[in-house]
Amino acid sequence: MAQDFICPYCKGKLNVKGFIVFSVKTKEGQSGLIFVSPELGNFQSFTHPSLKISEGKKNEFLCPICHANLAALEFNENLVKVLMTSENGKVYEVLFSGIAGEHCTYKLKDGQLEAYGEDSERYRNFFGEGVRE
Repeated sequence: MAQDFICPYCKGKLNVKGFIVFSVKTKEGQSGLIFVSPELGNFQSFTHPSLKISEGKKNEFLCPICHANLAALEFNENLVKVLMTSENGKVYEVLFSGIAGEHCTYKLKDGQLEAYGEDSERYRNFFGEGVRE
């Protein structure tokens, strides 16, 4: 894999066999693991069949290593934040929606924003005036 995805709290690596792994808690009280595509703009994910993720519902994403809540409260409570390091050593903030079925991902570094997904307009105004695309 060309990049690593990292917990912003414990700095643990979240990449496993071509996916990013998180612990997830649903609004209905279920917990489990979710595997998410590391390709920005690819919204493929999978869980154990017994874990029911309901479309339109907000889920709590946790680091599977340190169990920190990954909500990006500094931007919006619906967004989840991890760090991404590129193969050349640059570190980016990557944010995505914790609401099932809401397709938006953002890559942020030094005031530069890249947005992915058909729902990406929904949170653009939460990144501040100094952010450029």
